[in-house]
Order: sequence, then C-alpha cells, then structure tokens
Amino acid sequence: MSKNWIDQPKQIREGEELNTTALQEYLKTHLPQYQGDLEVHQFPGGASNLTYLLKLGDSELVLRRPPFGPKIKSAHDMSREYRIFSNLIDYYPKVPTPLLFCEDESIIGREFYIMERLKGVILRSTMPKEMYPAPDLMRGIGASLINTLVELHAVDYKAAGLGELGRPEGYNERQVRGWTKRYYNSQTDDVKEMVAVSEWLTKNLLPESGTSLIHNDYKYDNVILDEKDWTKIIGILDWEMATIGDPLMDLGTSLCYWTNPNDPDWVQQLSLSPTTISGNPSREEVANLYAAASGRDISNIVFYYVFGLFKIAVVVQQIYKRYKTGHSTNPKFASMNHAVKGLSVMAHQAIQKNKIENLF
Repeated sequence: MSKNWIDQPKQIREGEELNTTALQEYLKTHLPQYQGDLEVHQFPGGASNLTYLLKLGDSELVLRRPPFGPKIKSAHDMSREYRIFSNLIDYYPKVPTPLLFCEDESIIGREFYIMERLKGVILRSTMPKEMYPAPDLMRGIGASLINTLVELHAVDYKAAGLGELGRPEGYNERQVRGWTKRYYNSQTDDVKEMVAVSEWLTKNLLPESGTSLIHNDYKYDNVILDEKDWTKIIGILDWEMATIGDPLMDLGTSLCYWTNPNDPDWVQQLSLSPTTISGNPSREEVANLYAAASGRDISNIVFYYVFGLFKIAVVVQQIYKRYKTGHSTNPKFASMNHAVKGLSVMAHQAIQKNKIENLF
C-alpha cells in the first residue's frame, strides 16, 4: 500500500458548524500549550455524536460533541465518555489521550470534550476499492479485530476505577426491555419483524454469561489501524455506549455488523461494515475465533446475534426519526428506515433457522 490512507476529515456538513471564535478563545485559556489559528474540519463517520478535527498550528486535536437537535435524557453523555478515556488510559493503551472536558454549553451550544488525535487507517464500507486490503492482509486485520475485542473484555475495569460504570446484574434483561422501549418511542413505520423480534428476545432472555467492560459498538470503522502495519490496532473509538455488562452481548453487536458475501444483495447494500472483502472470516468463524481466544461458551450465539441486530436497528430508527423531524440534515439518513426493516428481517430469519449464517 504505497498511498497514504490515513483517515482524513471532510468539509463540515451544513447545519453542524461550530462557533470557532468562542471555541478558539476557550482553547487559549484552557489548553494554552496549543498555539495557532484554529481550523476546524469534520470527520464523516459516525451517525450519533459528532467528531471534528481541530488544527492549531502544527497540532491536531479531536473534538466530540452531541448531535444537533433536542437533548435526549441519558444519551450523548460527553462527561461519561470522557471519564472512560481518562480512567482507561493508564490500563489499556488503545484509547486516545483525553485532554479537556467542557460542560459550558455557551461555547459551542453543547458540552464537549477534546482528545489527542490518533492518526491511522480506518476501514469503512464506503472506502474506495483501491484501498481494499489484499486477502492475506484482510485476514490478519480480521484476526486482530477479534483478538482486540477479547483483550478489551479482559481489562481489569475495577482497577481502572470503572466498576460503577454499569450494573452487570440483570444487564441482559434491562437491555432487552430498554431497547424495546426506545424502539416504540422512536417508531415511524410499521415494521412487523421488529415487533416479533422484541417479543422473542423477551421470551428467550438469557442470564449474563459473565461481566466485562464492553464497547457496544465494536466494528471496523471504530478502530484505528497502524498506518505502517494494518494488522495492528492502535486505538478504539466511539465509546458512547460502553458499559459494564455481558461480553457476549458485545460480541453479538459486532456480529450484527458482519455481512457475509453470500448474504442477499439487499443485506449487503446496507453497507454496515467492509466485511465482504476477500479474506474476512464469516460470522460463524468470527464467533468461533472469539470463543477460542476467550474460552467463552457461545452455544447460545443466536440470542446475542439477534439482540445485536435489534439494538442496531433501534439506533438506526432513532437516527431516522431525528432526520424525519428535521433535527439532522445529513442526507445519508434519509433512507435509514430501509435499514431498520433489513436488520429486523435478518434477526427474524436467524430466529426461524436458529443460526447466524446462511439465513436465506
């Protein structure tokens, strides 16, 4: 790979601009070590919290803030995400270095935090084909992705001071109940599969398989690869939904992003993650690789996979409603109702066939 594929920001989307004058003055006071005129760009990835690149002279920082629109209680908690980074940095090296949290909403309209930029490669479903790794390299990246998830689940979260981050007892029941409630609160269309899947999850609820620090949105475009060796993961991003809970629920979320090359075309068109590139393991192989590396029992993997699909469908539904109600102008959100339908159909098929592969 001779071309520089380091992840780069784009022009700021209309309606998501920051008050650069107020922000520059704030940075001069609170991060005086970074000098120079402020230049702001926006990273295109992510459909929830917004991420910006701040250039100050030769320095590059990253700012994270909630989306524009009405505040949602208990969602988009910048202080929580900042706390996770601050506590983890001394116990787990694959997180960006946090620098500053600001709760003063007069600066850019909402609270935000700033961290150092981790420069590297991010594999996205929308990346150009010339960026696709060769099969052997892709195989190595896939193995690294799975092993890094196992590493994360082995972190001593209590030693890192994150024991109060979540309530592991009853986690699975609260997740099923909570995401079902979120779906009905954000529903716009009548999707019968979403109803059937939520009812099945409630009737087939499993107790927790264990307790770990879990990311809850772990996939290719939330990890940063070393630009010199793409099989090395140097950072994990987007910890908005991280908590303490069942590690197999985390695995299920990762699996729900994993499209196989033999999945129907309409599934592949959802473009959830670049997992159809030659060299990637299949969903079943991902689960088996995780089990081998972690020693965990995955005999009930269908439940976790179905829940993952349901949860992501609800997240997508919430984003779609935000677009429908005019609180986001991002054009890629306009057809997300089709993704909700597709994800729920996949979940329903997994239930009917009691497996996570060859569902159609």
